Amino acid sequence: MNPDKKFLNDLFEGLKTNEDRFGYPSCPCRPATGIFEEDRDIICPCDYRDQDIIDFGACYCSLYVDKKTYDSGKTKPIPERRPPEKIFQESTTKIMDVNKSDVKETRKLWYCKQCGYTVFREDPPYVCPICRAKKEFFANVVISTQVESN
Repeated sequence: MNPDKKFLNDLFEGLKTNEDRFGYPSCPCRPATGIFEEDRDIICPCDYRDQDIIDFGACYCSLYVDKKTYDSGKTKPIPERRPPEKIFQESTTKIMDVNKSDVKETRKLWYCKQCGYTVFREDPPYVCPICRAKKEFFANVVISTQVESN
């Protein structure tokens, strides 16, 4: 993770705010719709994190960094990988206009049985980003939620 403690705390606060707001920890550096299925790819750690770290040494919001970036303490701007059609446009989608009154959703939460790392994704990570445990060390917990209208 990023070595800058203040920056790290700000990101954690953003993740917590989004989790309180939407029910899931969407990336604090990207606008979210509040609709789980539309935001699934930006739930931290986002689907773009691993490739960003390989290509740029850090993820889009610089929460996760590789060793070289960690040691230098410097990150570079990273281009957005999220497809334009998935980027929330307030002019075309409004959270308040979505009728969520009777929507039930099932979310897949995976946790590493070795270190406790958790992530919301369709499938578990190939390797745990914290302890490097293989995919087989992840267990699935199904979380069903009732989404109430605003």
